[in-house]
Amino acid sequence: MTTKITEQNVSNLANAGISWQAVKTSNFTAVAGQGFFVNTASGAVTVTLPSSPTIGDTVAVVDYGGVSATSNKSIILAGNGSKILASSINKSIVTNEVGVILVFTDSTKGWVINGSYVQAGLIGVPGAPTIGTAAVNGVNVDVPFTQPADNGDATITTYTATASPGGATGTLSQAGSGTISVTGLAANTAFTFTVTATNSIGISAASAASNSVTTPNPQYIAATGGSITTVATNFKVHTFVGDGNFVVSQAGNAAGDDKIDYLVVAGGGNANDTGGAGAGGMRFSAGTATGSYPLGGSGGTAITAAAQTYPITVGAGGPGNTSVFSTITSAGGGAGAHGDNGGNGGSGGGAGYNSGTGGTGNTPPVSPPQGNNGGNAPAQQTSPFRGAGGGGAGQAGGNQPGGNGGNGLVNSIDGNATTYSGGGGGAGGPAAGNGGNGGSGGGGASGSHPSQDGVNGGNGGANTGGGGGSASGLAAPQGTRGTSGQGGKGIVIVRYRFQA
Repeated sequence: MTTKITEQNVSNLANAGISWQAVKTSNFTAVAGQGFFVNTASGAVTVTLPSSPTIGDTVAVVDYGGVSATSNKSIILAGNGSKILASSINKSIVTNEVGVILVFTDSTKGWVINGSYVQAGLIGVPGAPTIGTAAVNGVNVDVPFTQPADNGDATITTYTATASPGGATGTLSQAGSGTISVTGLAANTAFTFTVTATNSIGISAASAASNSVTTPNPQYIAATGGSITTVATNFKVHTFVGDGNFVVSQAGNAAGDDKIDYLVVAGGGNANDTGGAGAGGMRFSAGTATGSYPLGGSGGTAITAAAQTYPITVGAGGPGNTSVFSTITSAGGGAGAHGDNGGNGGSGGGAGYNSGTGGTGNTPPVSPPQGNNGGNAPAQQTSPFRGAGGGGAGQAGGNQPGGNGGNGLVNSIDGNATTYSGGGGGAGGPAAGNGGNGGSGGGGASGSHPSQDGVNGGNGGANTGGGGGSASGLAAPQGTRGTSGQGGKGIVIVRYRFQA
């Protein structure tokens, strides 16, 4: 039975044949047939129930202090070898001003309440979770567990895995079974793990210890190929200005480092006598896996090394050719147009004089994008021919007449802030000085800058992937055309940590 404390209700309990004792303020062992007023105003009190009880034995407990719902002031009922409500876990009274009569039944149910235990707020800590098989996951360890059969009649909120030795912990906030990831573990060390469950009353006993797992010993990448330099003390940089092989003899691991940052720039496109060429596609990682270094734009995910040979392709310029490292392919720059649309590519070529459209950059599409569109030619502009600029890695090409090449992007993977993949400038009008500039990052300037007879377009910068600049747009009988600029060759650079 459970009831609020009133004069009449205490009288009813007294008339139930229970012998009432003086107020208790500290831990004690109850005697069958007796009732106890418990005052927890000074702290929680544990009531140890009688040992070896027999069927029908009764114990009454009353929250005299009226504060058992307060944290650390509950009345704790300890089974003393017998179950309570069919559970081997201690229970607590956590509702203010209630009285409960406990009646012993048998070894299966143990002590039960003569009434509704929910009304009394009679709950306990959860049972111990069941441990699963721990497994190394990179530098961390995953610890699976199964929820306890008994949650203490209060919802479990958190599970905690604890490592031995060291005491590192991981937590998971949920009620049911799951897997806890424990981080911050020492390398090359054998660990076992236990899991506890927590509810509003407290923390369960720990599970059995898990199997022993050993965290990995730190290893780092070792490789050959290309021109090799050391930057920031602990990082190797391999630069390829021509085709070759990047040979990884040791792949490293997550405990040390197994990531490769990269910069892959394709060859720039060729210009025409009016449209500037698009820059070669520029793809690069985010620059955070191997020590943070400055770069422009958003990079992709670093590559996880494998002990293998990675063929390297460095795209030639004019016309633009692809560059390749591992799964990363950058497309060559789009050609500049004469009279119509610019060519598609890593960055698109500039449109020609005859109302053309700039080539589409980021072709084929990748994310993050490898380049931008070429500039457009809104109207037909001849005598002399006038065109748009090629796209660059960081900016679209400028529109006709005399559109500037789109600017490239800065990347510091090798320790030097270098701009790559600028677009070529488009042809301008008859006045001196109005042809397009090449975009920063190796874009070639237009030959009509300044505008005069028979001037060649600038070539894209070598190993920058810059697009070529247009030639001067003067045609017979007005004059002699110059030669269109050719795209610059690409480059591939990779970087990794080789020591701690």
